[in-house]
Amino acid sequence: MLSPNLPADIATPAYVLDVAALKRNLGVVRRIRQEAGCKVLLATKAWAMPAAFPLMRDSLDGTTASGEYEARMGAEEFGKEVHVYAPAYAPGEVERLTRIADHIYFNSPEQIARLGPIARAAGKKIGIRINPGYSNATLGGALYDPCAPCSRFGTTREQIDQLPWGEIDILHTHALCESMAYGSKGLIEHVGRELAPYVRRVKAVNFGGGHFINKEGYEVDVLIAAIRAFRAEFGVEVILEPGAGIVVDTGYLLASVIGLHHNVKDIAILDTSASTHMPDVLEVPYTPTIIGAGSIGVHAHDYILGGKTCMTGDVIGEYSFERPLAVGDRLIFTDMMQYSFVKNTTFNGTPKPDIAMLDEDGSYRVVRSFGYEDFRKTLG
Repeated sequence: MLSPNLPADIATPAYVLDVAALKRNLGVVRRIRQEAGCKVLLATKAWAMPAAFPLMRDSLDGTTASGEYEARMGAEEFGKEVHVYAPAYAPGEVERLTRIADHIYFNSPEQIARLGPIARAAGKKIGIRINPGYSNATLGGALYDPCAPCSRFGTTREQIDQLPWGEIDILHTHALCESMAYGSKGLIEHVGRELAPYVRRVKAVNFGGGHFINKEGYEVDVLIAAIRAFRAEFGVEVILEPGAGIVVDTGYLLASVIGLHHNVKDIAILDTSASTHMPDVLEVPYTPTIIGAGSIGVHAHDYILGGKTCMTGDVIGEYSFERPLAVGDRLIFTDMMQYSFVKNTTFNGTPKPDIAMLDEDGSYRVVRSFGYEDFRKTLG
């Protein structure tokens, strides 16, 4: 990946959305909607930058949320359809959601019996999440597999006939994580084969997220053909909920070297942190790409890169560089839109990075900066 044309005086750390890259990805979304005849929603659990929503609104049908606050943000900031699913709802939450969301999904026969009448009385579309027993989570093993053993997500096949199918509008099934096209196709065909009697009793099927539609190598034609075949067989509306798949490779996390250390190996300490600013580096785990750097031994100078927190494990990874690092050097981590600032924290009082946008004309603007008051408010 080429280095983005960013001003040299940008304050770090900063998450930077590349608007041109986002528009490129949205072109794929529009193609899927048009050629497959399906709806596509933005999963705000994976990425939510309200400042960018105006760029996205015409390319998507709305947003999907994992709870009340995300649903409210979708309603207020995106302004189209709002779908919401959570494995459980707090007291009063469904009542409040009926004033925000258009489609409310439930998790089990018990839940839909207890809370479904509230949504139904408010005229909302009712969905049920089903555990389809199909796994194609290519990232992180059981940690990111919605259908792993003992998963809390979705009604199992053993309970499926306990559901009030005459009162359900949407069958929802989410079984993917960073899946390529044949994972998407496999899920669609599995549902059509294994859950056909139930599909024929609903108006729509939501195949959830995890469709990595903009990842290099994803065969969009395979997904489109699978959706068209499913719609032709069952005559239902099809919904997708990609999050990461919409914003993959659309932005960066800029960091600066603020200290150098040596303990067996050379160590560079950054003003960014795996623990607070890119938690998936530790949770998955994975080693993000840095523009101009390589893995150990590729270039002449090897470093462990660590964050500024006091957590021993706050290590981003090991890299090599063409020249020795110096305090003040700037590093650019790629693919840092998905699951980045939606998950970040202020552990140790570590400042959150700026949220910024790199516009197509090369101009750079900070959408939001964070300071002490943001840290202080989280502590009551």
